[in-house]
Amino acid sequence: MSGSGAPGPGAAPCRFAHYFVLCGIDAESGLEPDELAVLYKWLEADLHGKNSDTADKTSGENFDQSPLRRTFKSKVLAHYPQNIEWNPFDQDAVNMLCMPKGLSFRTQADNRDPQLHSFIITREDGSRTYGFVLTFYEEVTSKQICTAMQTLYQMHNAEQYSSVCASSSCSMDSLASSIDEGDATSLAKLQRYNSYDISRDTLYVSKCICLITPLPFMQACKKFLIQLYKAVTSQQPPPLPLESYIHNILYEVPLPPPGRSLKFYGVYEPIICQRPGPNELPLSDYPLREVFELLGLENLVQVFTCVLLEMQILLYSQDYQRLMTVAEGITTLLFPFQWQHVYVPILPASLLHFLDAPVPYLMGLQSKEGTDRSKLELPQEANLCFVDIDNHFIELPEEFPQFPNKLEFIQEISEVLLQFGIPPEGNLHCSNSATKLKNLVLSDLVNDKKNGNIPSNAFNMYELLKGNETIARLQALAKRTGVTMEKMTITAPLVEKDKDGKLPCEEVELRDYKLNVQLREVFANRFTQMFADYEAFVIQAAPDMESWLTNREQMQNFDKASFLSDQPEPYLPFLSHFIETQMFATFIDNKIISQWEEKDPFLRVFDSRIEKIRLYNVRAPALRTSNYQKCSTLKEAAQSIEQRLMKIDHTAIHPHLLDMKIGQGKYEQGFFPKLQSDVLATGPTNNNRWASRSTTAQRRKDRLRQHSEHIGLDNDLREKYMQEARSLGKNLRQPKLSDLSPAVIAQTNWKFVEGLLKECRMKTKRMLVEKMGHEAVELGHGEANITGLEENTLIASLCDLLERIWSHGLQVKQGKSALWSHLLQYQEREEKQEHSAESPVAVGTERRKSDTGITLPTLRVSLIQDMRHVQNMSEIKTDVGRARAWIRLSLEKKLLSQHLKQLLSNQALAKKLYKRYAFLRCEEEREQFLYHLLSLNAVDYFCFTSVFTTIMIPYRSVIIPIKKLSNAITTSNPWICVSGELGDTGVMQIPKNHLEMTFECQNLGKLTTVQIGHDNSGLLAKWLVDCVMVRNEITGHTYKFPCGRWLGKGVDDGSLERILIGELVSSTSDEELGKQCRTPPQQKSPTTARRLSITSLTGKNTKPNAGQIQEGIGEAVNNIVKHFHKPEKERGSLTILLCGENGLVAALEQVFHHGFKSARIFHKNVFIWDFIEKAVAYFETSDQIGDNEEALLLQRSSCKTFCHYVNAINTAPRNIGKDGKFQILVCLGTRDHLLSQWIPLLAECPPITRMYEENALLRDRMTVNSLIRVLQTLQDFNIILEGSLIKGVDV
Repeated sequence: MSGSGAPGPGAAPCRFAHYFVLCGIDAESGLEPDELAVLYKWLEADLHGKNSDTADKTSGENFDQSPLRRTFKSKVLAHYPQNIEWNPFDQDAVNMLCMPKGLSFRTQADNRDPQLHSFIITREDGSRTYGFVLTFYEEVTSKQICTAMQTLYQMHNAEQYSSVCASSSCSMDSLASSIDEGDATSLAKLQRYNSYDISRDTLYVSKCICLITPLPFMQACKKFLIQLYKAVTSQQPPPLPLESYIHNILYEVPLPPPGRSLKFYGVYEPIICQRPGPNELPLSDYPLREVFELLGLENLVQVFTCVLLEMQILLYSQDYQRLMTVAEGITTLLFPFQWQHVYVPILPASLLHFLDAPVPYLMGLQSKEGTDRSKLELPQEANLCFVDIDNHFIELPEEFPQFPNKLEFIQEISEVLLQFGIPPEGNLHCSNSATKLKNLVLSDLVNDKKNGNIPSNAFNMYELLKGNETIARLQALAKRTGVTMEKMTITAPLVEKDKDGKLPCEEVELRDYKLNVQLREVFANRFTQMFADYEAFVIQAAPDMESWLTNREQMQNFDKASFLSDQPEPYLPFLSHFIETQMFATFIDNKIISQWEEKDPFLRVFDSRIEKIRLYNVRAPALRTSNYQKCSTLKEAAQSIEQRLMKIDHTAIHPHLLDMKIGQGKYEQGFFPKLQSDVLATGPTNNNRWASRSTTAQRRKDRLRQHSEHIGLDNDLREKYMQEARSLGKNLRQPKLSDLSPAVIAQTNWKFVEGLLKECRMKTKRMLVEKMGHEAVELGHGEANITGLEENTLIASLCDLLERIWSHGLQVKQGKSALWSHLLQYQEREEKQEHSAESPVAVGTERRKSDTGITLPTLRVSLIQDMRHVQNMSEIKTDVGRARAWIRLSLEKKLLSQHLKQLLSNQALAKKLYKRYAFLRCEEEREQFLYHLLSLNAVDYFCFTSVFTTIMIPYRSVIIPIKKLSNAITTSNPWICVSGELGDTGVMQIPKNHLEMTFECQNLGKLTTVQIGHDNSGLLAKWLVDCVMVRNEITGHTYKFPCGRWLGKGVDDGSLERILIGELVSSTSDEELGKQCRTPPQQKSPTTARRLSITSLTGKNTKPNAGQIQEGIGEAVNNIVKHFHKPEKERGSLTILLCGENGLVAALEQVFHHGFKSARIFHKNVFIWDFIEKAVAYFETSDQIGDNEEALLLQRSSCKTFCHYVNAINTAPRNIGKDGKFQILVCLGTRDHLLSQWIPLLAECPPITRMYEENALLRDRMTVNSLIRVLQTLQDFNIILEGSLIKGVDV
């Protein structure tokens, strides 16, 4: 059935063209309205929620439109050969893409210039076929069709007339007055242009010729089709019948081998094409010049970034070829990555429902004349990049990171553009006349070059340019400077004169090729620099292909965290998003598969480039700087193309006469002949010079196949695995263009629903693994923090996924965020119900009880309340922003799944908003989706608090005293100051006789410390505080600041203020909270080690032994070292590591307490600080005697600083107790790297013998030396202390 004459099974894939196709009107079936267009109208009516019956009643013959403007059904009239097995002919898809609007009719009064466009068909496995189409107009000879058109016009005019009468409400006055205003002329004009009279007018209908090829040789196919068209329209018949040329290109022209050029023959002139070598960038024949002219450099880089981040990209233009050129141009620049999602550069009208696809896509939509962007109803815009090509305008998604080194990158590209005389801002920024020129001439002249056969157009261009201000200014300037500029050679590239046999048009083409390759080199060089050491982070875990494919989903194949920690800071926002994309995942998959299979061609070229960089750049660390390195291979790249085009490597067989029946191949000017199918159905049986080459390749493939079967993995199964592995996360590569029954549409939607669910599973799992991984590693650290950056990326992609789920299957779109508009409608309904019946929502009046009976009231869980919090944030200006803030808040409160479940529980609303096939109305999938989201409650996120840093937040604080031993309320005036990572509240007086207060201040971030104190006035001044609780009233995060010490003169260590270190309380049930509020057991509170006065309370008075104490010091120092080895954004709170439960201060206290002589002397407490003061007194009075001068000087300066620090702490204007002073001393000593100098001084001073027993750690020389060594490891770090720790101490 296929080209049966084709030699050997492998020969055919090496053919230049696979099919030649002819589409047009089928004279037998006559005028049929385009059913697909009807379906489209029905879908559109459905989209706007109109009644679909009304849309359908005229069966597609839309009477508002004049018959010449309507779409009629086109048909594939012929295609040769009938079929080839490796690329089966898809009739519906080809018909739809050759004539995306169906047939169009014209009369002699209309413009009938031929148009060129191309298209692409992507098969299920991601492989592509290209089509190149020339559409021209042919006179209609069938009497029947002409009469049908006349009849349609009569019906149309009658309809129009009656509607005009109806609209003017038959009042003659109004009709007359409207005619007076000159409407009559325009009406007459309209009728003249939009009418058809069989006796007066000639009717023309569109027809197209198309080549379908395996590779995008756009220039060559364009020339071949243009020459074919010229042969049909020229007065002399072509040298040979057209069959000869078509047979030649189908069967006798091979693909040029990689790295070579090939010459073959069209009807009138030879055509040259070339193919890049194995180490060059892959073939791309679409002129990037046009892409840059159409979009402008700045816009192009922004769209390019959106494509890299896999957003939804919609291109919009009247011209199909522009859509194709921009889509192909941008995807070409992605090298070494490849777009992995839906790719439909020309979306036929009948497939508009695909814009509803809840997946990343790159689609092109043809704009109708006279419609502007505002008329376009798009299902979802939260993540859409809209590119209006004709108007040089783009709409970007709200927040996305910029491409690294964007400015230098743009600078480098514009240098390349300027060398070729292309303005970087694109070519549409000219005056009106130039834009007019563009629209008139660009599509014809620039795209087709017309080969100069219509001189009037060239003249037209000059005429138009005369009116151009810029040209006029240039001319004036030239005159002033004495340069003569009479002859303007504007038309040069369009004229087909040859001086020495070389066509100027080839010059233009060569320049385009050179520009293409140089621009692509600049883009490729960026990725080579950015990912130069990607290989080091690829995780090669599987022993063989089979095990890798079966466990692909569970395995991590790229060490993202290490890769990011290695990158320059400015790159991180972009890279952290980019390495989450499907195109990056596929790139890494290909790298892993290349161990067992032949390398993917893109990967092979990329890897060889990285090798080259390594050879030149011996100093590898240079790769990690953010210094911009320009591309250095521009010249070579352009030269290799130029050489190929100048020196032709291969020439194909000339077209020749075929063995045709007599009398066929008749020539009639202006009509494409009926081709003789038997000679075109099969190729020649012999003389195939390029068969042997490919048959050997085929033999090699067969050998490989047998080999893999021997290995024991069934080939079909393996192929299935490969497909699954490659399509992981890609839901649907390509819409089926051929069959558009409702069943197929439903099935497509079902694929989307499954895909969304899978994506949700993957994303939530990834967010969990990331967090859990970090938390597991850091359990000893009191708090876990995945890279803020990576967390942000994952949350942003979760927000994006939710937006896509909410916009799938929407009935009517309102606002840019589908999720927020659903929430608003829900809020409106709930608030109505609340007003009608003040419903008893779980207000949670019961309070958190502690044993003291003092409590934090329970926060009410309310979806509406969380919405109001977001609505009150004046910083957020858009719906998309509000939806994202609400998702972040719900995630931080661990309520996302619960809130969404509540939102979806209103089924009446869901039915009103969503079509039956929408994801949110698929019960089972929706339940699974909520379950996946529920799993995120296992980890703590601060994604709201850490992002909205400037908002005002209400806080509530409660002080919980220990009532058994002290009065609940003090008579003195208590105060409190709360500090967090982003700032503090300042000192706030607590209202008299109150233990609870609420206050509002700018977001403090995660809370770290609370300072609490009082002024010691009144009779009951002594106060025993158990803890302070503080809660963020928006996010519900509750922090506990344990104290367990007295505040008051003459009790405990005499402190009137204390610094308490916070810990986040997990949101557990109320009675557990009560338990937590009692004095915590020994290891819980950071201050317990110093609770010498109230040990009887805890009941535990077990002293740690010397080994445990030394271990504690090692652990505390180690945690600080680890803290500084993390990237800055990942570090937790240093305050906790210094003063927290297992912090450095507590560990050193244990050292100083060990062997401390009886804590009570004459019923008076003795504290470490008493020992410190005695030491200071000794240092200040005595002169030390040292062995040598140098040691003495060093010792003296250490003593001096020590005394200075202690005195500064003692004289500070703060009522801090003795233990608090010790804490400040340790913090300052750590900050200024002095601890290791002070410890030996204290260990040597005489007071130690009076105050410490013989076996104390501080009196053991070996222990002291090891302690000094451990503390010296902190010398390298720049330690910055939180303000609250050392407030008022001036050293």
